[in-house]
Amino acid sequence: MNLKTSVSIFTALLVIPGCSSPENRESQKPTITATTSIIADVVRNITGDKVNVISIMGAGVDPHLYKASQGDVQLLQEANMVIYNGLHLEGKMSEVLEKLSHGKTVVAVSDGIDKKFVRTINSDANVYDPHIWFDMKIWREGVQYISGEIQSKFPEIATEVDSCTRNYLHQIDSVQTACEQLIAELDTQKRILITSHDAFEYFGRRFGFTVRGLQGISTLSESGLKDVTDMVNYIITNKVKSVFVENSVPQKALRSVIDGCNAKGWDVKVGGELFSDALGANGTAEGTYLGMVEFNVRTIVKGLK
Repeated sequence: MNLKTSVSIFTALLVIPGCSSPENRESQKPTITATTSIIADVVRNITGDKVNVISIMGAGVDPHLYKASQGDVQLLQEANMVIYNGLHLEGKMSEVLEKLSHGKTVVAVSDGIDKKFVRTINSDANVYDPHIWFDMKIWREGVQYISGEIQSKFPEIATEVDSCTRNYLHQIDSVQTACEQLIAELDTQKRILITSHDAFEYFGRRFGFTVRGLQGISTLSESGLKDVTDMVNYIITNKVKSVFVENSVPQKALRSVIDGCNAKGWDVKVGGELFSDALGANGTAEGTYLGMVEFNVRTIVKGLK
């Protein structure tokens, strides 16, 4: 069995009999509303058909810039439980989430992860890197944490949630192993990952990549001429052959980097589109958390070989 087939098999395991959400919701089921598509997918996997799961943000939506609409606020208010990422990922929703926490169960995935594993950007200002899902080993701790919170909130479905969670954690471990095998095909000196914004440092730390983002950890920050020039020089100096655009971030700034490299005689190309802060379309492999991770790894390895 080759590695590509192996990874695909792991992705195919995402739907487990008895642990998948039916399309038609039943009113007697509790409702959990998640902020991002990534979290919503995780909740669906660990609750099976016992919970109605709603995602505030859909495919390709940038959580850094997202402002909750009145309809979103209503969905959050009507939910029995709200789950969000934390670490200021949903920066423009912070006030809404804070107010909700006074009247209902509001849980941050990041609260389940030991802070020693969280990247600190500015300790004085309590600024941390929120892209924790790209380190699967620490993300699984967050998954276990929200599973425990769900079981505590809804004890009548605790047994089913525990079973689905165990199955899902096994899938996370399997995909992690398969991704390690895929990355082993890439020479270590080629493991330089350049993206639109700084969302992949956890990925780089886990899989041994040097990571550079044109923008900072939040897409609220904009890149300037110096950022573009510095990136052009870095790419040429390190002989990087490919850079990667992101599904939830405009490509214009990174295209300027490519043009700058080409103007100086270095041929750099777009290695592919990565899924960073949001999943792909429903019904695709990239529309699931594990499928998204697998897709990114295959795209990166292919683009940098």
